[in-house]
Amino acid sequence: HPMGGGEGRSSGGRHPCTPWGKPTKGHKTRRRKKPSDKYIVKRRNSK
Repeated sequence: HPMGGGEGRSSGGRHPCTPWGKPTKGHKTRRRKKPSDKYIVKRRNSK
């Protein structure tokens, strides 16, 4: 896990990530210019 390890009560020290190292918490993980973008009309949870 990217946030794992450390000594005692150490904080993360890097951006919030999934267990696979992809950024999370508001970071868009979908590629722009994807062919199916034209079918997505609006966001499910509008920020």
